Amino acid sequence: MNAPDPMNRRTIQRQILLEELGKARNHPTACELYDIVRKRLPRIGLGTVYRNLELMADTGLILKLEVGGSQKRFDAELEPHYHIRCCRCGKVENIEMDIIQNIVQAAAKKTSYNIIGHHIEFIGDCPECQRKGK
Repeated sequence: MNAPDPMNRRTIQRQILLEELGKARNHPTACELYDIVRKRLPRIGLGTVYRNLELMADTGLILKLEVGGSQKRFDAELEPHYHIRCCRCGKVENIEMDIIQNIVQAAAKKTSYNIIGHHIEFIGDCPECQRKGK
């Protein structure tokens, strides 16, 4: 007998995590999302948030971003897109631009690796940090 698929059972915690992550545009960390979700589920534990985010990322329901050596961040937007990270405050946002279609083919010509995808992270100073002169 096959084990049940853990994502078939969409718990209330998982549903609320998905809803709140879908509203967030700042690609929150697990701790940031925990603070948001606790307003709706005061008894949820941080471990539950971490486990559910990892599970949802592993099953392709959300994206797990590992940017610039910082804490993992999570993204509900599954369509291919690029991110920009503020090198001062660490904020991560989407960049609305076309995906570079031929970059994988160009890289494949330079290596014997079987390339399955790419990650490009832009870095800079966000407008808030520029204004604050950080």
